[in-house]
Amino acid sequence: MLKVGLLGAGRIGRVHAINIASHARSQLVAVSDVNEDAARSLAGAYGAQATSSDAILADASIDAVLIATSTDTHSDLIEKATAAGKAVLCEKPVDLSLERAQACLDAVSKTGVPVMIGFNRRFDPNFSAIKASVVAGEVGKPELLSITSFDPAPPPVAYVKVSGGLFRDMMIHDFDMANFLMGDAPTSVHAAGTSIVDPEIGKAGDVDTAVVTLIYADGRIAVIKNSRRAVYGYDQRVELLGSEGLLSAGNVLENTVSKATKQGVTSAKPEFFFLERYMRAYAAEWDAFVSAILDGAAIPVTLQDGVAALALAEAATQSAKSGQSVTLAR
Repeated sequence: MLKVGLLGAGRIGRVHAINIASHARSQLVAVSDVNEDAARSLAGAYGAQATSSDAILADASIDAVLIATSTDTHSDLIEKATAAGKAVLCEKPVDLSLERAQACLDAVSKTGVPVMIGFNRRFDPNFSAIKASVVAGEVGKPELLSITSFDPAPPPVAYVKVSGGLFRDMMIHDFDMANFLMGDAPTSVHAAGTSIVDPEIGKAGDVDTAVVTLIYADGRIAVIKNSRRAVYGYDQRVELLGSEGLLSAGNVLENTVSKATKQGVTSAKPEFFFLERYMRAYAAEWDAFVSAILDGAAIPVTLQDGVAALALAEAATQSAKSGQSVTLAR
C-alpha cells in the first residue's frame, strides 16, 4: 500500500484526492495547503490528517507525495521531496522558468528518486489509442500532426497574471502531446498569438488565441491551435497523418444521442471543461504512477519530459513576441 501526502487542496488537488483514496493500492494519509481550512476539509473527507507540507516531507511513513500547489512552488517541492526519499507526481508545468526547471532536473537526477510529471492527457483513452497505433506502425511514419485545444471560456485575469502565459499554462499540454505522438522534439518553433477574446488578457501581457508550428529535423510538421473561448464547450481533437494512413480522435460529447430530421442532423456538445473531459485520464495517470512505484514499472512521463515541454513553451513565448522562429538546441 502506497502511503501518500497531497500538497495542495485546490480544484486539481481535490481531483487527485479522489483518485488516491479510491485506488486499491494507495492511501491518502495527509493533506497540506496554504489555506488551512481547505486542507482540513479535504483531509476530513478521506480520513486523512491536515498538516503542513514540511511535516509531510519529514514524515518517514509517507512513501510518495502528489504536488498540486501553485506552479511557482513546484521545483522547490520536487527537490525537497526527492531529497527526503519520497516518490513524486507533480502537476505540470515543472516551473515557470526553464532555467529553474533544468536545475531541478539536475538536482533530482542525483537522488535516483522517481519523479513523474502530470501530463494527464497522455492517459486519455482516445489519445493513448492513437499512440498505440503509431507504435504499432499502423499508419506508417507520422508526418503531419494537428492538435486543437480550445477552452470554453477564458480564466480570470487575476489567474492569467500568475499563470506564466498561455504557452506555459495551457499549450504546454499540447507541446507534451506533440512530443509524445511524434516521438521526438522539434528543431524549430514558430508562434503567433493575439488577444481577441478578452482585451484585459492582452493588457496583462498574455495572449488568448495562438497557433504554433513545430518543424522537425526530418521535415515533419506539427501544428497546435489554442483559444481561450469556444462557446460550444471544451474542444479537444487530434489528427495525425502518416505515410500510410490517418489517425484522428474527436471530442467526447455530453451524450451519444443524435437527432436526424429533414432540417438536418444534430448531436450533443463536447463535454464542458477539463474536469468532465479528463476524469478517466486522471485516474489512469494515478494508476500508472502507483504501478511504477510499487511494481518497478518505468515512469511513463518523466521530469525530463516536463522540461522538454517547458522548453517548447518558452520558445513559443519568445517567438510570439519577436515574430521570428526560434531554433532549439539538440
